[in-house]
Amino acid sequence: KNILESSFSLLFLLLVSILYGESGLLSRISSMICKVRQGKCRVIGCTSKEEKIGTCSLGRRKCCRKKK
Repeated sequence: KNILESSFSLLFLLLVSILYGESGLLSRISSMICKVRQGKCRVIGCTSKEEKIGTCSLGRRKCCRKKK
């Protein structure tokens, strides 16, 4: 029983680190979506010549593209 509980907790921690890590799966997917929408992920924010079209890496970085 203890082995099963410890293996479950290790699996849970591994999944959490993959999904929500700095370079995790969700961050990669959101940055790919930004690139598909012809944008770039910015750390601080968009420049005056760009518009914000979304977020990258769970809201920490902004997805920006040139204003039309």
